[in-house]
Amino acid sequence: MNTLVLAYIYLACAIISEVAGSTFIVKSDGFTKLAPSIAVLVLYSIAFYLLSQVVKVIPLGITYAIWAGVGIILTAIIGVIVFRQALDLAAMIGIALIISGVIVINLFSHTAGH
Repeated sequence: MNTLVLAYIYLACAIISEVAGSTFIVKSDGFTKLAPSIAVLVLYSIAFYLLSQVVKVIPLGITYAIWAGVGIILTAIIGVIVFRQALDLAAMIGIALIISGVIVINLFSHTAGH
């Protein structure tokens, strides 16, 4: 398999792990509940390990922009769906700008190694 494709697969898995870990932070109730607290540690460890593999292929700035941007979007979606947290217009506009930035990086940046 192409190393760039594998790097993006790892990046997707890192994002999923980070978002799941962030979700368990809420469930851990300030790290007072053992099982969700362990889940946070395990999921964040997986996320950072995978991220360390991605930066061997994709530049750190691009990797982090995609990881953070997509993570923010997915975490906001989970907040709305799972935790019934409302997003105001400013938050939705900000998320739309993040989505735009990730799209621009992936479609137009030669730095991303496409």
